[in-house]
Amino acid sequence: MHAISNAFRRYVVTRARDVRTGIPKLRYWRTLEESQYYPPDEIRSRQWRRLGLLLQYVAVKNPYYRKLWQLHEVHPQDIRSQNDFRRLPLLTKREIRENTLDLISDGFQRESLLQFRTGGSTGKPLTLYADEECSEFRNACAWRSDRWAGWELGEPIGAVWGNSTVPSAFAPRLRHWLLTPYIFLDTMALSESAVVKFAKDWAAAQPTLLFGHAHSLYLLALHMRTLKLKSIRPKGIVSSSMALIPAERDVIESTFGMRVFDRYGCEEVSLIASECEKHNGLHINSDHVFVEFIKDDNTPAKPGEQGRIVVTDLLNKAMPLIRYVVEDVGVPSDRWCGCGRGLPLMEGVVGRIADFLTKRDGTKVAGISLIENTLTKIPGIEQLQIVQEASNVITLNAVPNADFTPERERQLIGYFRSLFGEDTQVFLNCVVEIPREASGKYRFAINKLEGSRF
Repeated sequence: MHAISNAFRRYVVTRARDVRTGIPKLRYWRTLEESQYYPPDEIRSRQWRRLGLLLQYVAVKNPYYRKLWQLHEVHPQDIRSQNDFRRLPLLTKREIRENTLDLISDGFQRESLLQFRTGGSTGKPLTLYADEECSEFRNACAWRSDRWAGWELGEPIGAVWGNSTVPSAFAPRLRHWLLTPYIFLDTMALSESAVVKFAKDWAAAQPTLLFGHAHSLYLLALHMRTLKLKSIRPKGIVSSSMALIPAERDVIESTFGMRVFDRYGCEEVSLIASECEKHNGLHINSDHVFVEFIKDDNTPAKPGEQGRIVVTDLLNKAMPLIRYVVEDVGVPSDRWCGCGRGLPLMEGVVGRIADFLTKRDGTKVAGISLIENTLTKIPGIEQLQIVQEASNVITLNAVPNADFTPERERQLIGYFRSLFGEDTQVFLNCVVEIPREASGKYRFAINKLEGSRF
């Protein structure tokens, strides 16, 4: 019965939706399935052509860029190389907030566009817009990435996500199940009883893909071990929205008996990069985005170096984001994957800029690395959150277990003093759980220092 339902969604519902909306999402997806295996030079050439067309469009149609580029005396016809492209000013979240209406291109009505909101690391809301055609192409890109993990079009997905809602009335519920067959485990209430219910929902719906926040997947795995649950058995697992710590990846993979497919994206532009079956870095979604890695001195990061991730959305003409500073730090790569895909690789995401702590000499330390170095080396800690209150004041919110002894407490505090200075005040708060953000995600590290940007 499940196989029939999946086939009905794959071959009937998705086609009917394309006819109804007039947007060929299936054609987008089939094109993407083919283009991922194009030679690297052809992929770069196609990407550059899309970028050139976008620049020509916004120079004429977008009020914000018309003014900005006139001020900086920039003309699209002068952008012939990546060096030329770097002449264009960066776009920050603050500039988006202050120029939201001007960023909407001529010919688009805000009321008719899809709206996306994100709080980001600062908690200040950011509102973005896109047309439906752009949104469906983004979704087709996600389909392609999901298939790398073993999912097929039309199959249900189990999502470990925050603030998830499913309609209660019959007709909307049926429509939801036909168009977006998801079951949810709400990360805002990730308890043992919720996991038991999720397992029952899983048995009824039989999803093939488990998708969720990286740390929430880890917590699900811990609950499954405690409850000795064996019924949640997907074909593939996709981790997203947060940095995937190696120690937590190990727990997830050993619990489910399969590799995790890590993924990187953001609400502003959707999917940016994904792991394939080789798990050899993340393939950049070049059909959709142009990605740069920029160092502190505003020069390009070399392969293996850390840099701020700067993204240009090649599809969104309604509200173009050109050289948008995502506020994440990543590492570019010059390697090529043995999977045969021509999509370029990035080594990975180091963390959010806001999650970097600051030593007194100004050196930045990735919060995700601090978590990894403590959780894997000091037994007795289930979860840890680091809050830098001042240059010499650090608060550790820790979820301990029975193995956390006074000696291990001294070891934990000593580690941070050795790194940030022996006179650093380190306060330990033992808590039952780490609080989540409004989105349902967790923050491992929080830097409250003024002027702490990367």
